Amino acid sequence: MNRNYNLKTLKKLNKLRGILKRCTGAVVAFSGGVDSSLLLKVAQDILGDHVIAVTAVSSLYPRDEVITAKRIAKRIKCQHRIIRSNELHIATFIKNPKNRCYYCKIELFKKIKKIASYYGYSVIEASNKSDLRDFRPGLRAVRKLGVKSPLIEAGLRKDEIRALARKFGLPNWNKPSMACLASRIPYGTQIQSTILKRIASAERYVKKLRVTQVRVRDHYPIARIEILPRDMKKILGNHDKIVAYFKKLGYKFITLDIEGYQSGSLNR
Repeated sequence: MNRNYNLKTLKKLNKLRGILKRCTGAVVAFSGGVDSSLLLKVAQDILGDHVIAVTAVSSLYPRDEVITAKRIAKRIKCQHRIIRSNELHIATFIKNPKNRCYYCKIELFKKIKKIASYYGYSVIEASNKSDLRDFRPGLRAVRKLGVKSPLIEAGLRKDEIRALARKFGLPNWNKPSMACLASRIPYGTQIQSTILKRIASAERYVKKLRVTQVRVRDHYPIARIEILPRDMKKILGNHDKIVAYFKKLGYKFITLDIEGYQSGSLNR
């Protein structure tokens, strides 16, 4: 990171601090990813005991994500609550329309707002400026419910967030981005718990090969594996084992997307 870039990033960090100082307290929607971890760390530094991290347990996220969130919140020494979100009880969500994230975020943030209102705190979430380049219907729910997005307001991009997280010694500063498991299911295909479990099992198996990033897109009975091009040799070198495991999950055809991992590829 060159000097000019560093100074520009630190200026944005100071802006973030100023934004958070205007809050009497904050409830942070905390996934355990690098964005929400940085937001939680800075909020804790500014607001101290007037910060609560809230993590949702759901069939949409692998169990490992909750374990990571607990570990990071403990490291930051922040109050941490686990709640359950029930997206699979929302008819409009399970129909899997293109704006499914809107219904998911409405469900989640209504629950978080109840916690915040008890304490008189603001609800903040960790979308960043880089997210604005992608299709993000969940942001419409954020704005509708009056949830604040301090990282966007401060103008922080993903690469700057990672640099700051590393500066603060957060162990997940280089953690790969993680979207919910529903993002692996093509729009219009009904979201079911059995499909989510199949995807979670498939991705967990591939991750054991120490690949940097993985998505298993579920075009059942086809599985389309997306990984970074530099990791493709690991997949090809273990293809017999992968095929055998995926067929146990019910897939009939197992493919490797040679274009490589693409965030939001089902939006194309």
